[in-house]
Amino acid sequence: MRRLALACLLALTPVAAVAGPDIAAIEALRDGGMKKLVFAADPQPVSDIAFSDLDGSTHYLSDFAGKLVVLNFWATWCAPCKKEMPSLDRLQAELGGDTLQVVTIATGRNSPAGINRFFQEEGVSNLPTYIDPKQTLARDMAVLALPITVLIDKEGREIARLRGEADWDTDSALAILSALSAADS
Repeated sequence: MRRLALACLLALTPVAAVAGPDIAAIEALRDGGMKKLVFAADPQPVSDIAFSDLDGSTHYLSDFAGKLVVLNFWATWCAPCKKEMPSLDRLQAELGGDTLQVVTIATGRNSPAGINRFFQEEGVSNLPTYIDPKQTLARDMAVLALPITVLIDKEGREIARLRGEADWDTDSALAILSALSAADS
């Protein structure tokens, strides 16, 4: 089924790649949990407030310019985050690379040991471990609950947002993200 959805998607790709993303066609790909994905009527630039990794190095969302970013705000204490994280890991393994990057940011009080334990317990091995301990980036991006996933286009604009958990490796999610990635090329 996944291959069929991706084949259908590839039939749409040449038109989308020339004209930009056909949001109506991409919205039609939403199924199951992806129906909660809300596309922005007028994409806006995202915050460029710094966040860090567990080693203390500073990072910015602009570091990912040129890629479609699946930005996920989460926390170690968040039960829906625990359920969702393995699918984000599988998404990164399947589609991550030159055109798409899953970026997970633990926001609020999350100890490095707790983050590492969370990833180990959930079998997460393909995702970065970024933190926003004072919730500065999360607040600036109007993240009021967890988990929140924001889709950011290659120009650094928020194009869609999903509140709550989702399975990010379903046929629907893969088709949507592949279409956005191809259309944004």
